[in-house]
Order: sequence, then structure tokens, then C-alpha cells
Amino acid sequence: MVADFPLASVRERFPSLSEKTICFDNPAGTQLPSSVIDAMGRCARDAYANLHGYFSTSKRSTEVVDRAHEAAALLLGAKSGEEIALGSSMTELTYHMSRSLGRMFSRGDEILITTMDHEGNVSPWLQAAEDFGLVVRWLPFDMDSWRVEEDALRLVLSDKTKLLALNYASNLTGSLNDVSALARIAKDAGALVYVDGVQYAPHRMVDVSALGCDFFVCSAYKFFGPHMGVLWGRGELLDGIPAYRLRCGPKGAAEKFERGTPQMELQAGLSASVSYLQWLGSELGANAEGRTALEKAFAGIRSHEESLVSGLLEGLGEIPGIRIYGLSSTDDIARRVPTVSFTHDKHPAGELAFELARRDVHAWSGHNYAYSMVEQLELENDGVLRLGLVHYNSSDEVEHVLKILREICKR
Repeated sequence: MVADFPLASVRERFPSLSEKTICFDNPAGTQLPSSVIDAMGRCARDAYANLHGYFSTSKRSTEVVDRAHEAAALLLGAKSGEEIALGSSMTELTYHMSRSLGRMFSRGDEILITTMDHEGNVSPWLQAAEDFGLVVRWLPFDMDSWRVEEDALRLVLSDKTKLLALNYASNLTGSLNDVSALARIAKDAGALVYVDGVQYAPHRMVDVSALGCDFFVCSAYKFFGPHMGVLWGRGELLDGIPAYRLRCGPKGAAEKFERGTPQMELQAGLSASVSYLQWLGSELGANAEGRTALEKAFAGIRSHEESLVSGLLEGLGEIPGIRIYGLSSTDDIARRVPTVSFTHDKHPAGELAFELARRDVHAWSGHNYAYSMVEQLELENDGVLRLGLVHYNSSDEVEHVLKILREICKR
């Protein structure tokens, strides 16, 4: 454990955490700090009206929505909240964007999809290809490096490639793609780049301006916020993309992709989740707010989480019969987030998840929507057991879970 990380103060802010229950299901959704819960409750009490009215409650709800867009922009490094679209989920936003972009492509144009991606960044593009007569080309991940390699991308690019959809971090193996390098290659070939950052955003600082991509999507409930999705797109690009919208609906570059009355109570929670991360930055010594505080927070998060996942990987590696899928050496910690998936040669993944649940350890088994990755790994029957850590987890929890797994796997 990192000595100066304020773990006790962090855990005090998450009322659902307890000594009895261990939450290692974080890739599926993190727990909420009290400040996020309180912010949603205050909004439901004080700002629960539709937007842009003359009366006080409507004015407050408009402020909540404006603040949420600016908070998301701050988190992602966007120019302003006008480049942010908020929706019910990353998958919903991606479906909408896939249809909008599909209308701009021509029959026979090609889109690239990786076998490393979550299904939320696969199925929308597959179905858009069906709808608009596009050609799908698959980009496999390398089973030694556990990421999409630049040479593999160059092999499938053509003068017809219009879009590359890829993830930043795998929700099954935790492996990181070199998004900047891959985006540069795709952009040089004239393609748009759509990045799923859902599994990256809780662990590392995001800077969309430095990545070189055109779109970046993530989920607030994966970074200690409410159930909603966040999409960033280049403002000048969004402005020219048609949206499926009401005739009298908003027409702004990003807001035209937000349909219907916004979930303002959830947007209040989104702002509070970014504020929580800024608070953590101040606890770690940041003497300023904004991106400075976030940078400090994510530096501390990364250091703490790398310590935790090192212990987890070492412990799993000592249990006979376990096979880890992904980078398993502690020398490769910088190339992954703390999500670890594995199988055992005698105990199915579902059985392991069930036995952990009996002992109040939360974990998922199966394909975890990394459907194409599980197919490439030939794990379709039972998938993997996935343990995912975040910064509110402790080394004691890691050791406790390893102890349980040792006992189960001895049977």
C-alpha cells in the first residue's frame, strides 16, 4: 500500500463500503461517495423542473445541467461543455453516433472494429454497417502484448476506411492500447477515431486533446458517479454531423445528440463525482482546483492501484491451476489498469464467483461483454472470473480474497 495515500479518508466517504463486504466488481460499476448521493438528493428536492423556464426551480435545474457539462469537460480535458453530450449510457450514445456517422458514409466504405472491445463499441457499428451497406473489417489484439498493435492496424487500413473504433483499456484483461499511436495512423489514412474510455477513466487522467481521437466515450458510474454516459467529440466535427433529434429540439453541436428532458438529478451526481476527485487531489497535496487537482488525484490513484494489483497478480500466480488472461508480470503494471481475469483448471469461473459471493466478495464471471475477446481466447463456455480494483480498495482486501481463492482451489 502507498504510504501517503489517504485510504481511510477515502473509504469514509463511501457509505456502502464495510469491513465485511469486498467490492471487486468495480469494472461493472463503482460505489458512490456520500457527496454524489447527497447532490442527487438535493437536485431532486430543489431543482426538479424542466430547463430554461423563468421560475426559480427551472433556473436551478438549468444550472445543474450546465454545470454537469462543464464538469465532464474538465474531467476529459475538453475545450468546454459544448463539446459534451450526456446520455443514459455509453452504449446508447454510441448507438446514436453510429447511426449519425453512418448517414455520412457511402455504401462500401469500411469501418474497423477490434476484437479487444466491449460489445458497447462493437454491436452499434456492426448494425450500422448492416443499415448503411458498410464493410466491417476486424482488427485482432495481439495475444502476447495483449493490445492492438500498430502493424496490425496498418494491415487492415485502406483508402475506404472511414472509422476506427477501439478501446483505451480492456474491461476483461485491463490491458491498455496505445491510443495516441493508433489514432495517428488511422487519422493519417483519413479515418475518424472513436475511443471507448470507460475502463480507463476511473484509473488514469484523460486528455482528449492530446490523444488525437475524434470521439471519446465513458460512463460516469465507472468513475464514482451515477448511471449515465458521457461523450466528447471535436466541436467542429460535431457541428457537421446530423443527429436524430426532434425538429424543435436543441441544435448545438453536442446538445443535439441529447434527446428529451435530461436526467438532471443524475447530472448533479456527475458534477459531484468530478468534485470528489478534486477533493482527493487536494488531500494528496494539490494547491489548486480544476485540472491541477485532478492530475494530483489520478497520480495518487495510479500509484495506490498499481501497488494493489501487483500484490493480486503475485498472489494469483502462486495458486496452482490459475491462468491469468492479460499482462501478469509486475514489470508490466504501467501497461494495464487493475482489472484481472483468470480461469482455474478444475473450478469453473461461475463456481468461483459463487463461492466468493457466499463470502461477501463481489466479482463477476462470464464474458463480461468482452464477447469478441472471449471468442478469440476460445473461452466461450464459462468465460473468466474478473477481479477489478479501484482506489478505495485495500491491500488487506486483496490478501483476504487471495486467501479465499487458495482455500477454494485446494479442493
